[in-house]
Amino acid sequence: MIGTYLKTTGLALALGGWAGMAAADPSLDLVGPLADYKIYVAENTAQLVADAEAFTTAIKAGDLDKAKALFAPTRTSYEKIEPIAELFSDLDVSIDARADDFEKAEADEAFTGFHRLEYGLWEKGSTEGLAPFADRLMADIHTLNERINGLTFPPEVVVGGAAALMEEVAATKISGEEDRYSRTDLWDFDANFAGSQKIYDLLKPLIAKQDPEFVAKVDGNFAAVDAVLAKYKEGDGYVSYEKLTDADRNLLSSKVNTLAEDLSTLRGKLGLG
Repeated sequence: MIGTYLKTTGLALALGGWAGMAAADPSLDLVGPLADYKIYVAENTAQLVADAEAFTTAIKAGDLDKAKALFAPTRTSYEKIEPIAELFSDLDVSIDARADDFEKAEADEAFTGFHRLEYGLWEKGSTEGLAPFADRLMADIHTLNERINGLTFPPEVVVGGAAALMEEVAATKISGEEDRYSRTDLWDFDANFAGSQKIYDLLKPLIAKQDPEFVAKVDGNFAAVDAVLAKYKEGDGYVSYEKLTDADRNLLSSKVNTLAEDLSTLRGKLGLG
């Protein structure tokens, strides 16, 4: 039911939101890919709601083991849409900020969201006192889900976001700083790569017409990243991040840096400035 709704109303809303862009730009080539991307985002936020319900319910029930098991898979849908996080930056701070972003770090009352819960579950080893943070996370996720269909997705933000996220992975996330308590970073990486690759894949037919060599290069680098991650798969997820060897971490960093550089040229290739 959700999928059917999104594919019918979501497409209409997406196209309506980009009417101004289409009128200003003689090329309509981006309208279809961006409409498809908005549906992808809406599907992921809907999934995030369902997954977060189970995650926060486990926390409030005091089920530590279940809550810890659900943490990484719940985050996946959010990490897939991170290329456009600047479109809901207020919610991104509340949902996904790290302790480093606050004056008092973990002790700061403003530190909320996934990583505040992660800190409690792993560092404190308890669900005690986490119910208010679970409720806040759930409320923020509902707000995000409700807001998505009304958002306009500027093409320069969508296209630029894919490169910006790869730059963030290479510059900071690769160190393991994001999921520092749970060591579930590889789950996030996989989702980040999937989210950026979705944007690239939707735009690829347009780029292939003018630069097939570029497309082959980017395809190869995404495949190389996937090959590194595949070595650390465990069941439906990934092993703990500290099991990543230095050699593979360096290889991953190199490939992600190259992806960031290549994806940063997409705006120019598509005439977005």
